[in-house]
Amino acid sequence: MPAFLNPANAEMWVGVGLLIFLGIVIFGAKAPKLINANLDAQSAKIQSDLDEAARIREEAQRLLAELKAERIRAEAQAKDMLAAAEEQAALYAADAKAKLDESLARRQLMAERRIANAEAQAAAEVRAAAADLAVAAAEVVLTNRLATMRTDPMIDGALGQLATKMQ
Repeated sequence: MPAFLNPANAEMWVGVGLLIFLGIVIFGAKAPKLINANLDAQSAKIQSDLDEAARIREEAQRLLAELKAERIRAEAQAKDMLAAAEEQAALYAADAKAKLDESLARRQLMAERRIANAEAQAAAEVRAAAADLAVAAAEVVLTNRLATMRTDPMIDGALGQLATKMQ
């Protein structure tokens, strides 16, 4: 075995110590840089994630505000539509009532005209029947008088007048 690898040799331990020291110095100089680089990379990643989360949150808040505004517009539009529908229904109801009143008035007028025509016709029929009855009664009376009497100038004149008035 070579002498420098002998554990009993102090020079070997000095060499091992020197290697450990150099390893610590080299690793110690590079290790903080590597650790810092890793930490910086993780910090940058975390910061980008936070920035992304903040951007997403802002976008979500903007979308929420837009949706709230749209909901308010939709509610206002629904209220306007409801008011317009109620107004239209009121107009239809008023129009229907006016048409119904007009129809009822027209039917009432037609019924009154029919009643007036029927009354006039009934009155005419009663007058005609009364006139026919009066003529028949006058004829009977005159026939009875003529049977007892020959002619009466007064009755002849009345019969002539009666004939002209009946036409």
